[in-house]
Amino acid sequence: MRLTRALPVLLAGLLLGGCAIVDYEQRRWIFMPTKQVQPRAAAAALGMQDVWIDYVSAHPEHTGAAVRLHGLWLPQAEAAAPVLLFLHGTRWDVRASAPRMRQWHALGFSVLGVDYRGFGRSSDALPSETMAIEDAREAWAWLNRTQPQSRRYIAGHSLGAVIAVQLAQQVSDERGVIAEGAFTSVVDVLNSTRWGWLPIQWMITQHFDAGSRIAQIGSPVLVIHGADDTMVSPRLGRALYERAVEPKRFLLVEGAVHEDTDVVGHRHYREALHEFFGLGRSP
Repeated sequence: MRLTRALPVLLAGLLLGGCAIVDYEQRRWIFMPTKQVQPRAAAAALGMQDVWIDYVSAHPEHTGAAVRLHGLWLPQAEAAAPVLLFLHGTRWDVRASAPRMRQWHALGFSVLGVDYRGFGRSSDALPSETMAIEDAREAWAWLNRTQPQSRRYIAGHSLGAVIAVQLAQQVSDERGVIAEGAFTSVVDVLNSTRWGWLPIQWMITQHFDAGSRIAQIGSPVLVIHGADDTMVSPRLGRALYERAVEPKRFLLVEGAVHEDTDVVGHRHYREALHEFFGLGRSP
């Protein structure tokens, strides 16, 4: 999540702009949506199946509008394999998450990654917290329709992990939730920076308050964080874990930063999935 890097510009918008500008700038700087492909990751998306999810939005900004979401689908050969909805973070589209999706695939999941509106090949729009949740819910509904007999899990990285928590709070048929590099709320992220002393909380429109929702999830929760993460403090991941109810597990990956917990901690992921969710074989 690059909110901390964009914070000076965001603060200027908060202090100088009107309400509409404040909301616009927050959405733009939190999501930083792009239609560009991250070159180093694009190759990992080759061979994945394109998925198109069409629905009619009920969001107040787009009520009645036709929405088309683009996703990447990476199935297992075995029909009985567990299924994972993966929700990515800021800036880059789902193709940039292809390496992370392949890591989850190597752990035994069939994986669906999806772009929110405003990203990649999905419908054009400036994303918001509530719009991203609506998009994630429709992606989950697609999995329910196409994989009705499968054990289905929700996972996300960074901002996507917070969206995963909020989605899991709204649905009741997930078998588990996995949050990588997550945080409790945008306000808590701001307070963890050197700008945290500024009294701007009342101006926040995009709260992403996973901390108040995670206790309402009815399935096991696995929270993962890199010990050397400088973008989202491990303290925020730990705080999110502490607000969850049992069964839950916290995995701190030593030597990992915000972007590479899945690579550095691959063996630990496998162990946690086996011991906590009963998935796969014992390493």
